[in-house]
Amino acid sequence: MGNAPEVVIRPADGTAEHPRLVQIWRSAVDATHDFLSPQDRDAIEARLAAEYFPHVRLHVAAVDGEAVGFAGTAAGSLEMLFVDAAHRGRGIGGALLAHVLGRGTVTRVDVNEQNAQAAGFYARWGFEVVGRSELDGEGRPYPLLHMALARAAVRRGGDA
Repeated sequence: MGNAPEVVIRPADGTAEHPRLVQIWRSAVDATHDFLSPQDRDAIEARLAAEYFPHVRLHVAAVDGEAVGFAGTAAGSLEMLFVDAAHRGRGIGGALLAHVLGRGTVTRVDVNEQNAQAAGFYARWGFEVVGRSELDGEGRPYPLLHMALARAAVRRGGDA
């Protein structure tokens, strides 16, 4: 196995980058969110750029100048973190999470209960389940785990 790719975390390049971020989202969701109905997946995808992206601070992970993942934060919460399916398992999600945690403002995240891999990822970074909702934020039947960064958690990733 060769060296891990150099991941550069940068602010999103405005609305011009939104189509690529939507592609990343779709790739990631197709790979990890098999519990979503096709109708719900398409409805969320249609609203990403116009309704969801404007309400978060977007952080983009790029490898060799190409956007391969992103995170969105707002009001102390990690609202979204997605990595293109072709780049999963290469430390990109960890680099994004280390970056937003390194800013010192993110302390919580909601995770789809059916996405056990994501819940485990956040648990490894020191998040603990502090609550549960039967429905997602849009009232759809996808339970959410509410996770908060444990006070004693050791933050990995340094000054990312």
